[in-house]
Amino acid sequence: MKITMIGTGYVGLVTGTCLAESGNEVVCIDKDERKVATLESGGLTIYEPGLLELVQRNRREGRLRFTSSLADGVAHGHLIFLAVGTPQGDDGSADLSALWAVADGIAAHAQGPTLVVVKSTVPVGTNRALAERLAKCMSQPIDVASNPEFLKEGAAVDDFMRPDRVVVGVRRPEVGRVLHELYAPYLRTEQPFLVMSPESAEMTKYVANAMLATKISFINEMANLCERMGADINDVRRGIGHDARIGFQFLHPGSGFGGSCFPKDVRALVAMSRGLGSPVRIMEAVDAVNEAQKRVLYRKVRDHYGEALGEKTLAVWGLAFKPRTDDIREAPALVLIDALLADGVKLRVHDPEALANVRALYGDRLVYCDRPYGALEGADGLAIVTEWQEFRNPDFEVMRRLLRQAVIFDGRNLYDPQALTGLGFTYYTIGRYWQKS
Repeated sequence: MKITMIGTGYVGLVTGTCLAESGNEVVCIDKDERKVATLESGGLTIYEPGLLELVQRNRREGRLRFTSSLADGVAHGHLIFLAVGTPQGDDGSADLSALWAVADGIAAHAQGPTLVVVKSTVPVGTNRALAERLAKCMSQPIDVASNPEFLKEGAAVDDFMRPDRVVVGVRRPEVGRVLHELYAPYLRTEQPFLVMSPESAEMTKYVANAMLATKISFINEMANLCERMGADINDVRRGIGHDARIGFQFLHPGSGFGGSCFPKDVRALVAMSRGLGSPVRIMEAVDAVNEAQKRVLYRKVRDHYGEALGEKTLAVWGLAFKPRTDDIREAPALVLIDALLADGVKLRVHDPEALANVRALYGDRLVYCDRPYGALEGADGLAIVTEWQEFRNPDFEVMRRLLRQAVIFDGRNLYDPQALTGLGFTYYTIGRYWQKS
C-alpha cells in the first residue's frame, strides 16, 4: 500500500517505519525541515531502541522517505495517517490546531479516494468533526478512521511489531477490512483486531492511559502510607499482586509518572468530562497525587540535610521520564532539579540518553556527567529518579569512596535496604520501612 504519515514524532516515525518494514511504500511528512534533513541523511531525531536500523534499511530499499512538502506527501498516499501533536492547552484540554491545519492541507492536495487514519490522541468526537470538515472541502470520496496507538517509549518498535491488540474505529465495514489487511502481518499469532465506532476508539485510548496512570498513583499513595505505618510497600505489593484480579503491572512505587501521554491524557479526560458537566473525580485525584509524588524525593532530601541543604552538592542519576528513552517531558527528575536549584544546591547529573535534552533546558546551571560514577565525585549524596538498567547493580564500594557522604535517595526502590544499611549507607526509599530501622 502507498501510505503517507504526517508527523515524525515517536508515534509517526515508529509507525511509518514499521509499516515500511512490512513492504508498504511510506512517505513521512514533517514541517520541520531540519528534522527531515536529519532523517533523510540516515539519522534519528529521537532515541528509540531498534529504530535506527529499521529507518536506515527501509530508506536504502526505497520503501521509506521523508519530506517537508505536504503536497508531495499527500499526493503519494491512498492511506494518510495523522500523527501530529495534540499538546495540552492552558485548561488541560487537547490543542487540535495542528490537526485542523493538516486537514486543510489534505483537502487541498488529495488526489482520488482517500482514507484518513487518525493516530493522534484526540478528544472524543474529533473523528466526526474531521470527517465533516473534509467532506465540505473535497469532491473526492473520503473516509476518516481512528486507530489509537498503544506504543511504550523505549519499547515502541516491539510494541508495533507484536501488538497485544489493534483497535480501529470506522463507520463503514469496508474501511475496517482495508485496515485489517494493512495490519495483518503483525497479527499472525492471533492478536485481536478490534473494530468499533470512532468514538469508542477515541475513548479507548484515554481510558487505557487513565487506568494505567490510576494504578501508578494508587500504589504511590499506598507507599507513602506504608512509610507512616511501619509497613513495607514491596511486601504489600507482592501480597496483592498475586491476586489475579490485581496483578503486578504498573504497581511499582516511585517518584511519579511523566512523559508525553499519561499526564496529558489524564488532564484531557478531566477537561472533556468537565465540559460535559460530568466530572471524573478519580482522574482529578490521580493527577493531583502524581504531581505531589514528584516532590516526595525532594522532601526526603530537604529533611535529611535541613538548613545545610543549600551548601550541598548532589548527584542525580536518571533524567528521562522512564528508561530507554531520551524524552524528558513531565519527567519527575525535572521537578527535583528545579526544587534543589531553588535551594541553591549544586547538581551533578547523569543519564544514558537524556543529557543533551536536559542541557538544552538548563544550560550551565548543572554539571553534566557522561559516566554515572563521574556524577558522584565530590557529591554529598545521590538521588536516583529513573530506573535505567545500568543503575541496578553498581559497585557500592566505589560509590561510597566517591561520595563525600554515603547517602542515597532512591526514587525507584532499586536496592536491598538491609544490604545498603550494612554497607554503611543512609538509604531513603519510597514506602520501605528499612530506612527507619
